[in-house]
Amino acid sequence: MITRAGDEALRSVLVVGATSVINQARRQKGHPSPWLVALLKRKPAKLAAVALANKTARIAWKLMVSGQHYNPILRPRPASSPRPAV
Repeated sequence: MITRAGDEALRSVLVVGATSVINQARRQKGHPSPWLVALLKRKPAKLAAVALANKTARIAWKLMVSGQHYNPILRPRPASSPRPAV
């Protein structure tokens, strides 16, 4: 989660990057995620930028901890769905 207790420079870079993604989405360039498009309809752009930066930070942390590679096609399962038996 992006908090004021974290690294200020990293937080700033994540928010600037998220703001850039939002600007591209507003200009209808690229392929913004449906999650981001829906968020921008409900919330102001600055709040959406912080939410996107937070999401990016969580994904990066998970990849660093698990050693996995990023796969944008892989969708996380909802918390309520049962896990398949192994």
